[in-house]
Amino acid sequence: MTNQNVVVSDAKGVAITVTVAAKQNMFSQSVPKPITEAGRGGGCFTIPMNIKVLNVDTEGGAARVNAWVDSLRASSPPRVKSAATPQSLSETVDNNSWSSRHPSAMSMFEQITNASKGKQIVMFLDYDGTLSPIVEDPDRAFMSNEMRRAVKAAAGYFPTAIVSGRCRDKVYSFVKLGELYYAGSHGMDIKGPSKSSKYKNGNQAVLFQPASEFVPMIDEVYKILLEKTRSISGARVEDNKFCLSVHFRCVDEKSWAALAEQVRLVLNEYPKLRLTQGRKVLEIRPTIKWDKGKALEFLLESLGYANSNEVLPVYIGDDRTDEDAFKVLRDRGQGFGILVSKVPKETNASYTLQEPAEVKDFLRRLVKWKRLSNQQK
Repeated sequence: MTNQNVVVSDAKGVAITVTVAAKQNMFSQSVPKPITEAGRGGGCFTIPMNIKVLNVDTEGGAARVNAWVDSLRASSPPRVKSAATPQSLSETVDNNSWSSRHPSAMSMFEQITNASKGKQIVMFLDYDGTLSPIVEDPDRAFMSNEMRRAVKAAAGYFPTAIVSGRCRDKVYSFVKLGELYYAGSHGMDIKGPSKSSKYKNGNQAVLFQPASEFVPMIDEVYKILLEKTRSISGARVEDNKFCLSVHFRCVDEKSWAALAEQVRLVLNEYPKLRLTQGRKVLEIRPTIKWDKGKALEFLLESLGYANSNEVLPVYIGDDRTDEDAFKVLRDRGQGFGILVSKVPKETNASYTLQEPAEVKDFLRRLVKWKRLSNQQK
């Protein structure tokens, strides 16, 4: 078996050198099947899975750090211009072109509901920036009571999952709805409803943690990064159990390079961890082939909808990490991705909503439509 170096990157992301074995089929592309145990009822069970790792080379010194900083700027969109700020003709044309390719989910609502006829809608929702506003202190990213009621109402008609980069316990403490599926740590920590569900396999509590073996390593890196970033004002390291988030929303842009350098130096010693990024956050994750897209497929299978034409998945999210789920839906030719954004972005989503308030309105409208449809049967 020989090794070869391959340079890969995600959309607008940082190119990284990956050492991979030249053996074919190193990874299984299939989604692990949920295990069911007769007579177990609502008990939790763990689904075993042997997942290989990639060796990520984070070396590269100043050139690599500069590339990271450029990518951080690219992933942090500028503030939306006020109505009083005139746009150039090219900006107006670009925005109109983007809007025509990714129209509002509210204006396309009838097309969405028409596509769901004879099918079960399954809702997948990101948390930060989708159900709650983006805030400077990640511990205060509370969802409103109105949003909670909208999500609860949606879950009454459609199987609903929260898919977040946050620790599963943390996002549950924000949402506080026991009838939902929760996929924390970018889908690496999945648990089914704590309340009984009327949907197919919904009354079986699923517990799936494909990165369990990395927990001691993640904890070790967390403690090191806390110490290494202490001198950088505004930097915050969040432990999400199976991954870490280094928030730089409150860090002066002049210090971004110093922060990226500290992260690089730490990750040099941990080749089984990789770096990705989102909105003003660096994400450190195990190098396993698992993401929000894989979590979406796993949850559909858990609900009994693997390779089914009787389901319409709808995934709503605002972050770069949600693109993995949008791409899965586009590749399947099934369901819709909805990007939450006020500014044009490169995306695999079909439709858009501007902000969490519009997400709430969309969920309410979907519930109202379903309720009326049921009454007419």
